[in-house]
Amino acid sequence: MVGGVATVVALIIFNLLVHGLGNWYDPPLRGNAIAGYVLGHTVGMVISYTGNRVYAFRERETVHADGGVALFFVINVVTMALPVACLWFTHEVLGLDSALSDNVAANLVGQPIGLVARFYLFRRLVFRRPVQLLHMNLPPEVVEEIEHPEGEPGPPAPLPDAASRERESSIRRSS
Repeated sequence: MVGGVATVVALIIFNLLVHGLGNWYDPPLRGNAIAGYVLGHTVGMVISYTGNRVYAFRERETVHADGGVALFFVINVVTMALPVACLWFTHEVLGLDSALSDNVAANLVGQPIGLVARFYLFRRLVFRRPVQLLHMNLPPEVVEEIEHPEGEPGPPAPLPDAASRERESSIRRSS
């Protein structure tokens, strides 16, 4: 939902900047679709970070000193290359520059691919699930498997069995 709202705002800004609003509004970036796309999606990026931090991933603490802001924006800029490449291709290779071709290339082809990549990378790198206290004495490879099970997304990996918990207890008692 957060990505959808940010995308709609970015789509509106992009179209107003590049294609205008019929005869009522002359666009300031006519003929410069890539700049309009980057500006519109930069606004969308700010909305997306705020929404993801406050709503979508609110229960996940970030492991980064800056709250994940820098990595969030790096991921956004890198994944923005997908729809920008689609826009470039339609303009430079196909010679199409209508509002319809721009929106199909950037927003119907490139943007969904970018959304999937961003969601995966945000979940994996920026808004990671914190290590549970129960897992503090487990070896790092076991914690990694619990945090990031093979078949993710899906239900979390099962907690350690009774024998593992007993082993942990005996290690703590002997320390």
